[in-house]
Amino acid sequence: MPELNGIMKPVEDGKVVDGTASGNSPSSTKTRSGNTLDKDAFLQLLVAQMKYQDPLQPTSNTEYISQLATFSSLEEMQNLNKAMTNLQGTNLVGKQVVLKVTSEATGNTSYVSGYVDYVTIENGKTYLVVEGKPYNIEDLESVVDEAYLEAISLAESFKEAVSKLPKPEHVTLDDKENIEAVRDAVNKMTGYQQGFLDVDSLNKLKQLLEQLAKLEGDKEDDGSTETPDVDEPDEDTEVEKPDAGEDGGGEGNE
Repeated sequence: MPELNGIMKPVEDGKVVDGTASGNSPSSTKTRSGNTLDKDAFLQLLVAQMKYQDPLQPTSNTEYISQLATFSSLEEMQNLNKAMTNLQGTNLVGKQVVLKVTSEATGNTSYVSGYVDYVTIENGKTYLVVEGKPYNIEDLESVVDEAYLEAISLAESFKEAVSKLPKPEHVTLDDKENIEAVRDAVNKMTGYQQGFLDVDSLNKLKQLLEQLAKLEGDKEDDGSTETPDVDEPDEDTEVEKPDAGEDGGGEGNE
């Protein structure tokens, strides 16, 4: 029976244990996160296949060439993907982003939002620095537009302001200034920003303005101008008129 000690190797945790010097090199013992099969793992599989192939039925040269071509394609695709990731991170500088971060200790998921200060690349990975802390670009959840953020902020402020106004049935003329201030703020918004406003709050503001106009109309009716009373002469009182003949008329006759 042929000696198989040079061919058979022990296997631990699904991996071939190599006792040679090459098997103890840092590259062979380097751990990889996740279950991703990168180009280094692919090359190791190819070398292991060549090393432990059956000498009586060796793999054909054509098959090796095909595998090498596949390896080259995989390497090019990974390099392209890395370049695209780096470019994506660079384009996010100054943008408002939302990151979905999972804690390695507890496994809990939390959301972090803020502006990307700068981008750093370490060990081939791209990190977004938000508020001084680096986050893996793979944690990126969404990118938020500035106009959208402003519209959301205005909508929240409008809803809060309307909630502080009285109910339409309780409104008085003393509330006129506050109601008109909210109305003016809405009129200054763009059509895009007004599209985010709460419908119920808009209806309440409309009812308040209608009630305010009604109160102002009632006030004008109650404050109409009245004709002042003028004392008229009594009918029994005779008004004496001077006699034309008595005024110097005697001197003329003399």
